[in-house]
Amino acid sequence: MSEKAWEPRIVGFFCNWCTYTAADLAGVSRMKYASNVRVIRLMCSGRVDPQFVLEAFAKGADGVLVGGCHPGDCHYVEGNYKMLRRYHLLRRMLADMGIEPERLRLEWISAAEGEKVKSVINDMVEKIKALGPLDMPGRFQSWDGEMVAESEAHGHAEMQEARRG
Repeated sequence: MSEKAWEPRIVGFFCNWCTYTAADLAGVSRMKYASNVRVIRLMCSGRVDPQFVLEAFAKGADGVLVGGCHPGDCHYVEGNYKMLRRYHLLRRMLADMGIEPERLRLEWISAAEGEKVKSVINDMVEKIKALGPLDMPGRFQSWDGEMVAESEAHGHAEMQEARRG
């Protein structure tokens, strides 16, 4: 029995007014792009809380794509600038956590750029494939196993010490 080839799982947080509309345009225009992205529509990229990104990775995403309006075109004036600041913060945090910062991507995509949605998604899928699976849930399980083993070893050593004393 052959194993199915690994495919990256990417979570996309798309602005309702621009990137989500562009993804819809790509769909109705029958543009072919990878089906690896699960889109979550938000009213503005500025509404992407850093916790959303971290939780996506913790729950098994291999990459996160945030799409928003071009600078100066945000329907909420400066929501995309807010996301840009959070993006830089998140990339530093991911690097500190041992996660490749390239797994997080921010793109400005207007409602008329269906072709750009297609190319960004296909490019991101290829880059995440090159990085390989992140598998944070699996990492958590192995860390938990190491903690239990350390705890048991430490407890066993304390019991031996108590018997001698």
